Amino acid sequence: MNAFEGPSHKAPPLTDPLDRTRFPADEWRLVETRFDSSDLGMTESLFTVGNGYLGLRGNYSESRDAHLDGSFINGFHETWPISHAEEAYGFARIGQTIVNVPDPKVIRLYVDDEPLQVSVADLIEYERALDFRTGVLTRDLLWRTPGGKRVRIRSTRMVPLEQRHLAVLTFEVTLLDQRASLAISSQLINRQDMEKEEADASGDDSGEGGADPRKAEMFERRVLVPRLHGADRETGRIKLGFRTAESGMTLGVVADHTLETEASYSMEVHSEDDMAKVIYRIAAEPDVPVRLTKLVSFHTATTVPPRELIDRCERTLDRTHEEGVEQQFAAQEAWLADFWARADVEVPGHPALQQAIRWNIFSILQASARAEGQGIAAKGVSGSGYGGHYFWDTEIYVMPFLTYTLPWAARNALRFRYSLLGNARHRARELSQKGALYPWRTINGHEASAYYAAGTAQYHIDADIAYALSQYVGATGDEEFLSREAVDIFVETARMWADLGFWRDENKRTFHIHGVTGPDEYTTVVNDNLYTNVLARFNLRRAARAVWELQRNDPDAYQALVRRTGLTEEEPEEWAQCAQGMFIPYDEFLGIHPQDAHFLEREMWDLENTPLDKRPLLLNYHPLVIYRFQVLKQADVVLALFLQGEEFTAEQKKADFDYYDPITTGDSTLSAVVQSIIAAEVGYHDLALRYFVAALFVDLADRHNNTADGVHVASTGGVWSALVSGFGGFRDIGSGAGDQQWQIDPRLPDGWESLTYRVTLQGTRLRVTVRPEELELYVEEGTGPVTLSVRGELVKVGAGAPVTVALEHQGPRLGGEPPYPAGIQRADGTVISAIVPSGD
Repeated sequence: MNAFEGPSHKAPPLTDPLDRTRFPADEWRLVETRFDSSDLGMTESLFTVGNGYLGLRGNYSESRDAHLDGSFINGFHETWPISHAEEAYGFARIGQTIVNVPDPKVIRLYVDDEPLQVSVADLIEYERALDFRTGVLTRDLLWRTPGGKRVRIRSTRMVPLEQRHLAVLTFEVTLLDQRASLAISSQLINRQDMEKEEADASGDDSGEGGADPRKAEMFERRVLVPRLHGADRETGRIKLGFRTAESGMTLGVVADHTLETEASYSMEVHSEDDMAKVIYRIAAEPDVPVRLTKLVSFHTATTVPPRELIDRCERTLDRTHEEGVEQQFAAQEAWLADFWARADVEVPGHPALQQAIRWNIFSILQASARAEGQGIAAKGVSGSGYGGHYFWDTEIYVMPFLTYTLPWAARNALRFRYSLLGNARHRARELSQKGALYPWRTINGHEASAYYAAGTAQYHIDADIAYALSQYVGATGDEEFLSREAVDIFVETARMWADLGFWRDENKRTFHIHGVTGPDEYTTVVNDNLYTNVLARFNLRRAARAVWELQRNDPDAYQALVRRTGLTEEEPEEWAQCAQGMFIPYDEFLGIHPQDAHFLEREMWDLENTPLDKRPLLLNYHPLVIYRFQVLKQADVVLALFLQGEEFTAEQKKADFDYYDPITTGDSTLSAVVQSIIAAEVGYHDLALRYFVAALFVDLADRHNNTADGVHVASTGGVWSALVSGFGGFRDIGSGAGDQQWQIDPRLPDGWESLTYRVTLQGTRLRVTVRPEELELYVEEGTGPVTLSVRGELVKVGAGAPVTVALEHQGPRLGGEPPYPAGIQRADGTVISAIVPSGD
């Protein structure tokens, strides 16, 4: 059976979007079997290696064929004054953009003075592969030189997950039939400024800025100011140090080199402000390998002098030499073995889907694992898209994966938000609000969105952060983090909502929030956006609950909170009242929830007859044109149905989905995953699978034509949610106002023999396997027990006591309540109970 087709799909057949002669389906590797210059930017992003701190794009070592030769460090940025054509109070003032740090990937090869350049080389063999189990990017070439000599080139590239500040590169050359003179030039290059200065000298003013807001800003001046450079003629150690011109951040990078060969060779070194290099000249013989190992260390800081950072780099490299290079590869493989034990999602029998699923999961890891002290950028460390900024994407799309698979990484991400609380308080005051207002897009904690209508007006980011925090605490039981620090986030965000909203007496007392923008950026600055109001209600309830529980259970921590925040006893009661009176738009005539108070008054956009060359709309129509219509960039109401599903009936969910799905453009990569989840829940199984596949290949097939700017990290996180919460049916319910409950109600796609995923619940790792006729729960790690609701029946799972739940009606269900399982079955086959739906 085709991996993309089930036996009874009513939707058009799903086709594999990749050329499998070039990208064969390998369940544990992304493999490329031939070079193609037409999509260099895309493949550079896809073959990135990173650890959340440091990212190296998948550029070729020779650095001659590239869309963007990029190396990025999370949070390392330059600032610049935002220029507004017409100024107004409270506009964002300081722009922030991630910096392309000195490139350590460059290793150039010359054979008899002929350079290897992949785009024009006579390549007899070619394979490039990113292995998800080892975290190593490998490349294997067989090159026939212009002189007719055959040369085997094997290279590897790894950014260790255990060693945060390290990169390990190897480059091995073997002549197969004739002797030759080889030259290998290994370099550190400040491309950020050298290429700009070269372009200025040549008169080339081309760049990638322009009208696309998804791209990073381009600098017209020097960004990295040289502070030191050096090269050791004895050891081959080279170093560069810089300070950013405006933000004042500092960077040190050091590279060590070891050449292993039985052939005779010589070495020379060179350094200057923006470049340092080591050049080897080798009298190579046939079948005598020449292997270069390059160890690189980066350290960055906000104020530390580059000289001190160089010292840190050297200590990192010295320690690596003591441990041995092979130990770095072994440690990486062991780290990833543990990761996949925690996070793997398995879809047996569909290798193409399995490959794509694991690539997406691996991409989340590379963006987040060692982000410590920083956020998780929209493009991770794979590119400069969106300027390297952090958005709400992290909390809603990435955090669920981290919370349920790598909770320590989730905690780090939340602690980063806590570290920005002071800036958020300042921003709230600037906008005449109490409490804290987190910036819509930022690196350093200050608002960097120059367009307030689709930026600052998205106040819902406060509730998104509170939602992620609540989910984390519920999943981990980390009350210490909550009571000591994170409860402050609840308090300050609740204060903001209570102050932003207002009471209106109509037939009944209702609380309203005006002048905000929801997740859908095609509808801005509206009154009573449904998503905002529903999530704000959650935020208010959760804050009140957190304060009351702290007051009751830990009086000392409560008093510390009062001292830190000036909290009064009346405030939690006010928050609860605001939540109780929150206005939730609902149209009785259409039986749907309007996206905002006036959404249904707008004209409907004729999306069906909008030419494809006019998509995405944001790049082809003035915002005012778009704002006049009922048309969505991404799921808005539908996202609220997912995050706060317990607040809506099954009939409401279906009615809302039916109304909004046809007018949702999907111009945002954040949309398809949510549409898949709700489509599966309300019964559109074929449509859910099509949306899932569209999301699964957002980057692998460059569906939005901007993968060249970096991987869409939020979409990769959403893929996990679509699998686990959509098809796998896992939800966390009730974490806002009452007792938390984990629920499972699966929707296995037709043609899938099973779906297996793992979630860690308060220290116990639970494996969930969904099959057409049954659900299996098994404790892989921890003692448990874990209690879940499986289609309305409580099930307790403990270590050594797996539970099987019999399922019925796994086919499409269009509306109505989901069917109930026939019974709960233990591993020995005995039935615990039969379940009869009430009212039938």
